Amino acid sequence: MKFTQIPLHQDIYKALDKLNYHEMFPVQEKVIGKLLQNKDMIVKSKTGSGKTAAFVIPLISNIEWEQKEPQALILAPTRELALQIKEETDLISTYRRLKTVAIFGKQPYKQQMLDLKQRTHIVVGTPGRILDHIEKGTLSLSSIRYVVIDEADEMLKMGFIEKVSTIIEHITYPHTTCLFSATMPQQVQDLAQRFLKDAEYVEIQQSQEVNEQVHHYAYQVKEKEKMMMLEKVLVKQRPETAIIFANTQEKVKDICDRLYDLGISVDKIHGGMLQEDRIQNMKDFKRGSIRILVATDVAARGLDIQDISLIINYDMPWKPETYIHRVGRAGRANTTGTAISFINEYDEIRLQELETFIKQSLVIKDSYELLDMEVTKEDFLSLGTEIQQKEEKGKELTQEKFKLYIGGGKAKKIRAGDIVGAICEIDGVNGEDIGVIQVQEHQTYVDILNGKGLLVLEALQHKMIKKKKLRVEQAIEK
Repeated sequence: MKFTQIPLHQDIYKALDKLNYHEMFPVQEKVIGKLLQNKDMIVKSKTGSGKTAAFVIPLISNIEWEQKEPQALILAPTRELALQIKEETDLISTYRRLKTVAIFGKQPYKQQMLDLKQRTHIVVGTPGRILDHIEKGTLSLSSIRYVVIDEADEMLKMGFIEKVSTIIEHITYPHTTCLFSATMPQQVQDLAQRFLKDAEYVEIQQSQEVNEQVHHYAYQVKEKEKMMMLEKVLVKQRPETAIIFANTQEKVKDICDRLYDLGISVDKIHGGMLQEDRIQNMKDFKRGSIRILVATDVAARGLDIQDISLIINYDMPWKPETYIHRVGRAGRANTTGTAISFINEYDEIRLQELETFIKQSLVIKDSYELLDMEVTKEDFLSLGTEIQQKEEKGKELTQEKFKLYIGGGKAKKIRAGDIVGAICEIDGVNGEDIGVIQVQEHQTYVDILNGKGLLVLEALQHKMIKKKKLRVEQAIEK
């Protein structure tokens, strides 16, 4: 089924075409139409199934641009997933000019508060920080029409279910609720029963199914030999991109440091890192600036990372369902991949639980051939060379968007209407070329669309805005 076969706002069709979103995935076929009709939904769908667009598209289509307060609240278990949802929302809503704010911990509270004071259409964030803003009165829920609970089973595992319940209890305005989860443990079912009304249940695929596009097998190796085995697997496989999963932050750091010392292009991501470092490392990996990412399971759920050729389970996961989510990083979007697991002398029970869960035996390959393999320094250095940079998702859309910095804001009594008036006076520019405007205390940021950024920049550098000469330049994206 094509996106053009469902009734959406015209500006969404334009963005979807630029993103090459033409044919819908199964979860999108079953969810978008129902959410457009404001139907509560429970959706059991594995990671990587296209579910983000399934809830983002109807929200963007139904939201009223003129409304100042947030109309949709999306709850996500991790900061990385919240940022990914915001990125997807920003791309699809480019021509609708909607503003989405991402709210999560280990980020300056004051900046989030200032963002929420602006016209905001969609808020996406983690439950803890969302609840902080609600209780401090800096996030208004009075106009919330849509609530999305994404990765509900992960919320449960991370201890967020009670906070999710408290957040929803604060929403008194009539709203549509949609819950997504890869598995349906009893507490998630209880949450749905409590807050969803006459919900339609959709199941896309059983969570224990292993992606058929991923060739997966294992090596039996002693714990003390794992690092040596990892080095030789990397040399033999020579992956364009790879994720290595370990169970602890300390082990992630040790692996990353060792591979870095060997000259391999590598970085890491785990929950103990500074937020800006986690975000930057993820960005670098997604665009191909680094070849290998070493991660805890914070990177295993719901992240849209394309073209991963190799997954290595350095440690067997503590729970069998985690294996599905790790391996699901490869073989996405009709590509193929390989997943290799290291099974040590203590993993027998975990292996049995995994094979019971996925209803198949894991192929065990002979490890001695690899352990006896000779490798040289040059072999490792070849894994440190740059790989082909990946094309940024929505590149055509982002190239059309140009962010302006204007050196004046509320302190100089600058309003969004003043900015719109000045820009619309420029020959060849109209209101459809103006995207999101953020008027802050001392500066203003404006998205200029349709490739007219340089034209507007040059014109505003020689114009007065509200009888004031303000500094105007291209904003530097962080």
